[in-house]
Amino acid sequence: MTAPDPMSAMRRPVAPRTFDHFSWSAAHDGRVGVITLNRPERKNPLTFASYAELRDLFRDLVYASDVRAIVLTGAGGNFCSGGDVFEIIDPLTRMAVPELLAFTRMTGDLVKAMRACPQPIIAAVDGVAAGGGAILALASDLRLATPAAKTAFLFTRVGLAGCDMGACAILPRLIGQGRASELLYTGRTMTAEEGERWGFYNAIVPAESLLAEATQRAAALADGPAFAHAMTKTMLQQEWSVSVDQALEMEAQAQALCMGTQDFRRAFEAFAAKRTPEFKGN
Repeated sequence: MTAPDPMSAMRRPVAPRTFDHFSWSAAHDGRVGVITLNRPERKNPLTFASYAELRDLFRDLVYASDVRAIVLTGAGGNFCSGGDVFEIIDPLTRMAVPELLAFTRMTGDLVKAMRACPQPIIAAVDGVAAGGGAILALASDLRLATPAAKTAFLFTRVGLAGCDMGACAILPRLIGQGRASELLYTGRTMTAEEGERWGFYNAIVPAESLLAEATQRAAALADGPAFAHAMTKTMLQQEWSVSVDQALEMEAQAQALCMGTQDFRRAFEAFAAKRTPEFKGN
């Protein structure tokens, strides 16, 4: 009899959960989790509580037994307007530096959790994506936009540095140092067309089909080799800070691990039998 796998026993379903500060639903037989920021009357701003709850969800996704891909979107024709002016910005103006540092570290922890969770994240952006909202899109793995998407890293417009929540590290990797410098210094809005041309957005789609397109792409990823996708995400994150020689060794080790999975064997058997492989994530 096969001994029970203690690590598998630690995994828990995430799809049935509920959350207090954003909407959560499951699609594609529970394999795709959909996060909807749902304060449309204020263009879906973030609060201290929603930052923390999002961080905790992405941390928990490391141990999810069901969800294999994430869609992150906003309700009411906007993605996210950033930190709520009255529930975050106003209190921050009255805090001492130790409390301010605790807050900025928490927001950074959300980005760390998004980058560390094994599931690919697709941001579906309509309307405003500003400040912390622009960072949520930036920290995702793929980004879709509607023609009305307006993305702004507007930290300097409120007297802050552009180096917020990893923007100075991640944005130049996507669109180049010069373009990132312009957006982070000026805080101006990047149009959807600019974003697609510069490589920030993977595609522009009509507003009425945005969520369906994002969910369809997430479902395709969820049906793929979950362990291999997680390894790809890890390597994309880690290889920016290593030499080519180090990257080659890291990828050799990563690929050898993937070759040891049942997904690799199933893919070969499906190819030999001229049928579509069924990936089970192990």
